[in-house]
Amino acid sequence: MSVTIKSEKEIELMREAGRILAIVHEELKEFVRPGISTMDIDKKGYEIIKSFGCIPSFLHYNGYPASICVSVNDEVVHGIPNKKRILRDGDIVSLDAGVIYKGYHSDAARTWAVGEVSKEAKRLMEVTEQSFYEGMKYAKAGCHLYDISAAIEDYVVANGFSCVRDLVGHGIGRELHEDPQIPNFRQRRRGPKLVPGMTLAVEPMVNIGRPEVCWLDDDWTVVTEDETLSAHYENTILITDGEPELLSIRKK
Repeated sequence: MSVTIKSEKEIELMREAGRILAIVHEELKEFVRPGISTMDIDKKGYEIIKSFGCIPSFLHYNGYPASICVSVNDEVVHGIPNKKRILRDGDIVSLDAGVIYKGYHSDAARTWAVGEVSKEAKRLMEVTEQSFYEGMKYAKAGCHLYDISAAIEDYVVANGFSCVRDLVGHGIGRELHEDPQIPNFRQRRRGPKLVPGMTLAVEPMVNIGRPEVCWLDDDWTVVTEDETLSAHYENTILITDGEPELLSIRKK
């Protein structure tokens, strides 16, 4: 495992990539509503990313055909936008997006309600997002990588849900996916020690039902095996001498 430590110059570029990606998600949140297609979301996301002079990280990545991964209800991640897939009141939709700014990536995901959703769906989204922040309590120099993983799963399980085990977070920088892999579930060991300058994409994927998933015939879309709802929350973070810096959230 070779984890890259970013220089101050690289960190500044990743800060800007993250700032832009935060805006992309803010604007897409306002765009999501019943009656639009998942393809509409992808087109909107592409336009926003290009308006900042950036490149979508996902477009053509390993053959993926779109800029925004749009996953609805029981789709966990990597849903392919489709003009015939129309969002309906009560759906939840997970948007995973990345941008490349001057050669450096930022990666983040959000799950949004479409119109009025069930109490269970709302709670799933809240627990998924909070599980990320439970992990962030251990995203500090001197802690270990899998301390983050354990905190995420412990919170999710305590709330009656499950963490997907077949997909993990990752390091990020010049490449979209770098070492290390970051599980969202407890490991037997604590993993590598965290040091300032590490940049990580931490991304809990949480199911209402069981953790098992399967891939659809398009070889991209991952769905829950038991067809229950799934939510996704992700940010690109920087390990510092103190609290982690969340690069893909705009500072208030």
